[in-house]
Amino acid sequence: MLKPVAVALAVASVSVACATPDTRPPLETGLQAIASAISETMRAHHYDPAVLASAEYAALEQRVDALAASAPSTEEFITGFNAIWGDGPFSHVDLQVGQASAADTAATLDTIRVGGDGARLSWDDDIAVLTVTTMMGLDTIEQIEAAYAEVDRRGARALIIDLRENRGGAFAIRPLVGHAIETPLDAGVFVSQGWAAERGGYPTREETEEVEPWEGWSIVRFWRDAQKNRFTRVQFAPLSPTYGGPIYVLVGKRTASVAELASDALQASGRASLIGETTAGEMLSQKMYDLPQGLLLSLPIADYYAFHSGRIEGTGVTPDVRSEAESAMGIALGRARQ
Repeated sequence: MLKPVAVALAVASVSVACATPDTRPPLETGLQAIASAISETMRAHHYDPAVLASAEYAALEQRVDALAASAPSTEEFITGFNAIWGDGPFSHVDLQVGQASAADTAATLDTIRVGGDGARLSWDDDIAVLTVTTMMGLDTIEQIEAAYAEVDRRGARALIIDLRENRGGAFAIRPLVGHAIETPLDAGVFVSQGWAAERGGYPTREETEEVEPWEGWSIVRFWRDAQKNRFTRVQFAPLSPTYGGPIYVLVGKRTASVAELASDALQASGRASLIGETTAGEMLSQKMYDLPQGLLLSLPIADYYAFHSGRIEGTGVTPDVRSEAESAMGIALGRARQ
């Protein structure tokens, strides 16, 4: 068994239900308590508390406080909070109601199956097109593995990987990248609150190579290790069968989070050309925390620095061939047929 890869973990949204109304404090007190708990939780667990000292964050926090004072219901506070954070100073912040605690919800993520076609293989003559819409789910991992096996069996002339609508997820990135490389690939590093307090910035390549790559499949364990360690090394291991033909990766403005990590890694490997638009620039690792009234707050616990593209958060991954996202498939097919 080859070593698993370290990945950025941006958890897919979980559908949840509100707590019963009679367990909640009075509305006006409850919303203020929620706003205060959000601030306290953010300051305790954000990957770099210094970022929270910015004027931009202070202004956003004031908007949330004002929302808590004016929202007519918890549901409208949640909607307003997420709308405010849609233009926030960093990504991977989300508020939702929960069916279970943060710990119990997280415990389900390692075995979740998303259903449907998280990854779907189609063909244009002898050109394979692998459309991956999420990096979450055991079934997505299985679909990617099966796709590479078929690509190998049929001897595809070229492989197109479509990530234009992929908003992230978790470990499906491992087979997606691993079957495209022949040697181990050091892609980057996650930095934690501990590193920010001690050094700031990012470790050098040499410093990163002094620690072992993170190994495992558990999202909960990754979160634990990412917060405990000063930084976490991201390395992809090659997987068999290896596809050795031309690879074209389609990206767009909606390509986000771990899908951006995958795009950068494939580009860095020299095995793939990226076609489309610069990606979303939403590349952090988030974790869920409990709040009053049965709410769950997701916030970023680690920042990612790619050795190839640098910091992806707020910048995105730049394609090799720029085009509108809608035109990227045609361009890739044209190049694959040459």
